[in-house]
Amino acid sequence: MIGDLLQPEITELIQEAKWKELLEIIEDWPNPEIADLLMSLDKADRVVFFRLLPRKTSSQVFAELDSEQQNALLLEMSDEETRHLLANIRPDDRTELFGELPGQATQRLLNLLSPEDLKEARQLLGYPEESIGRLMTPDYVAVRPHWRIGDAIQHIRKMGKFSETLNNIYVTDSSWKLLDALELKLLILADPDKLVEDIMDNTFVSVSATDDQEIAVQVFQRYDKFVLPVVDSEGILVGIITVDDVLDVAEEEATEDFHKTAAVAPLEKTYRETSIWQLFTKRIGWLLILVLVSLMSSGVIAAYEEVLETAIALAFFIPLLIGSAGNAGAQAATLMVRALAIDDVQLSNWLMTTGKEMLVGVFLGIVMGAACYVLGIFFGGTVIGIIVGLTMVSIIVVANIVGTLLPFMLTFFKIDPAVASSPLIATIMDATGLLIYFSIAILFIDLGV
Repeated sequence: MIGDLLQPEITELIQEAKWKELLEIIEDWPNPEIADLLMSLDKADRVVFFRLLPRKTSSQVFAELDSEQQNALLLEMSDEETRHLLANIRPDDRTELFGELPGQATQRLLNLLSPEDLKEARQLLGYPEESIGRLMTPDYVAVRPHWRIGDAIQHIRKMGKFSETLNNIYVTDSSWKLLDALELKLLILADPDKLVEDIMDNTFVSVSATDDQEIAVQVFQRYDKFVLPVVDSEGILVGIITVDDVLDVAEEEATEDFHKTAAVAPLEKTYRETSIWQLFTKRIGWLLILVLVSLMSSGVIAAYEEVLETAIALAFFIPLLIGSAGNAGAQAATLMVRALAIDDVQLSNWLMTTGKEMLVGVFLGIVMGAACYVLGIFFGGTVIGIIVGLTMVSIIVVANIVGTLLPFMLTFFKIDPAVASSPLIATIMDATGLLIYFSIAILFIDLGV
């Protein structure tokens, strides 16, 4: 990083309060690195340094900070400085800030906004949490279909400085209903005397302001777009959302799925910002549930105690069998959770997918069952080998079916399939695998084999 290379020089400039020279050094730095430098300073120097940053740079650097750092910096600034900062940060970043702050702090900041910014912020805050409306910005350029292209370009030159991006120019009617989304190059290359409607094809991709943010991620991935228009229920253009906004959402959703896969309730903040008590409460619930489910395994072993006494060698293979069942089930569940998340498979594909995974389970089970048959013969004789081998084939097939069906069932009931976590599948398969194992063992014992 640039800051690491110049750290001694920067430290010296800070100690000598040579802020002008420091600003010259960081003039071409990326905003994230300026943000890192800012938060490495002590409180007094941090405020001075931030105040000396150019207004545009300070607002962009502020957006790079996490919520805790933003809150701390706001507390160190005067109302006037805060007012200037809020006026210059992007609307979507401003809305994200308000969403992270306590209610009283949010109200204080709202009172510092200009009437125009206040109206804009309240509109954005009116959308549901985690909706696309919370991410969008109303800073875009729109033209009318009956305008001459030359006039439209003049309008773009005039209003473009207020837009977040000019990659796409939007065509709306007099009521602001979205009619088309045109790439800027189409307007630039077209005859200036033609009308905008002459180059329209009325085909565009948009998202709804009330849709979940995950939908925006999926639309960006599917259509390979850089920016998308956001419309309300009547098709009125209310804003735009850019790919950099949804990258953060994609990261948050992936993190949330990782947490659920590990049987941890998703964290609302980063791990660093989460307290010990919050980490405890996010994990203890699932652990207690898994303990209760695990009691079934203990019950199964207790119920078949006589079988174990008859063939004590069976106990040796219990960890091997239930461990393999949990692993196979977790593999299948992970594949299904991801496939459902990226729309690789649909809920209606459950039967075909289950059949496919059942066949995969048969092949896996045969290979693993053959290996267990050999181990069984070595440690307990031919009968034990047959019992262990058949059990392995059976539980691998069942584990694959359970691991495949559970995410589909959760999706059907509108529950995030990521809760079909590896610990949950493994715990379910512990009891199921033991039932299969002892059932096969009893069959052979009763036959007197």
